[in-house]
Amino acid sequence: MPWWWGAARSWPEIVRQADIIVAAVGKPRFVQGDWIKPGAVVVDAGYTQGNIGDVDFEPASARASFITPVPGGVGPMTIATLIDQTATAAERQAG
Repeated sequence: MPWWWGAARSWPEIVRQADIIVAAVGKPRFVQGDWIKPGAVVVDAGYTQGNIGDVDFEPASARASFITPVPGGVGPMTIATLIDQTATAAERQAG
């Protein structure tokens, strides 16, 4: 068991303690709804074919105070940030 797990023995135990959850594990519906602490904020940064995120959306949304959808959650912000950083890099190179 890694040192940062503390007394928790499993992923559900760890996730149940979190006020903010960022799921980016690359496994569809890995984070289950009953793992979510009531009122937690859930950011699903995962994506697999078929528009499936890393969080089981329907049951998780019943417990979370806020949850990002897949698709349409963090993806558009990721694209906007990449465009912004590309433009900034081009400006710096141009002098």
